[in-house]
Amino acid sequence: MKIVIIDDNETNLVLMAALARGVSPLQPVTYQDPELALSETLRDGADMIVVDYMMPVLDGIGFIEAIRKDRAFADVPIVMVTAADERSVRRRALEVGATDFLSKPVDTTEMKLRLTNLMRLRQAHNLLNDRAALLSEEVKAATAALREAALELVTRLAQAAEFRDPETGGHIQRMARYSVVIGRALGMPGKYLDDLLTAAPLHDLGKVGIPDAVLLKPGKLDPDELDVMRTHAQIGEQLLSESQYPLIQMACEIAGAHHEKWDGSGYPRGLKGEDIPLSGRIVAVADVLDALTSERPYKKAWTFDAARDFIVQGRGQHFCPRCVDAMLASWGEVLQVHEDFPD
Repeated sequence: MKIVIIDDNETNLVLMAALARGVSPLQPVTYQDPELALSETLRDGADMIVVDYMMPVLDGIGFIEAIRKDRAFADVPIVMVTAADERSVRRRALEVGATDFLSKPVDTTEMKLRLTNLMRLRQAHNLLNDRAALLSEEVKAATAALREAALELVTRLAQAAEFRDPETGGHIQRMARYSVVIGRALGMPGKYLDDLLTAAPLHDLGKVGIPDAVLLKPGKLDPDELDVMRTHAQIGEQLLSESQYPLIQMACEIAGAHHEKWDGSGYPRGLKGEDIPLSGRIVAVADVLDALTSERPYKKAWTFDAARDFIVQGRGQHFCPRCVDAMLASWGEVLQVHEDFPD
């Protein structure tokens, strides 16, 4: 532990440094120049400070006031050396942050006892800080581990939905990244985009509840089958509902809202405009974009120009105008996602 001692009298410095050495494990660093002491202590730190009141240029009160402005020294014990009758000085010193006092002439026994007590206080404070820092790191590590476990579980749920519909290939990877491109262009914060990237692949989770005869039918669905297929939005929403975690809450929104339409003609609830959660509006654009530009057994892939024109035509009817505009503003990023995540 390092104790900084400041006194413009060299004899006093030698005496106090010798006394400090007797209070193990204090290692004294002495200064006759208070301004130099201030600058170097602010740079190098200290576990305890003893400062004389009467010094030229910068007195003890000025020194304490200056060093307490640095939050790193908020809890460092500071002892000021004053004459016993300087009560007004002591009051002012307490106001600016002095911890204790020594009276001139300094009594060697008193100084040793005071420094010993303050050293123990500082050691206890440092120990508490170390434990708090360790606990904080452990909490961070545990939180990170929980998030990683949650992300892995979400990914596996998305894969479960994909296994029920194996012809989608890289669909969930692309549409999730298209969603992030659109969300970023809308100015959404990084945490939102991170959650969106993970939650978007769960948009079709409800397909796990659709019978194979409907889900895997090679031809066009009849009206009754189409009604059954459309229930996947509600099924996915129900599977993900009532979670306390924001990531799963977003996934629930997406599952239930990605087939809603801006003009209210979508399903399952016929929500309209801003009543549709933003995450669902974003994924609606991303999902259709990738569906159109991907080859399926029942259709060829559209060109990106054709898909873009289709989405633009649906602006304000099928799709949220802001989301369409965000997609157009980031069209180069959209094309890059398609290149980076092929089937």
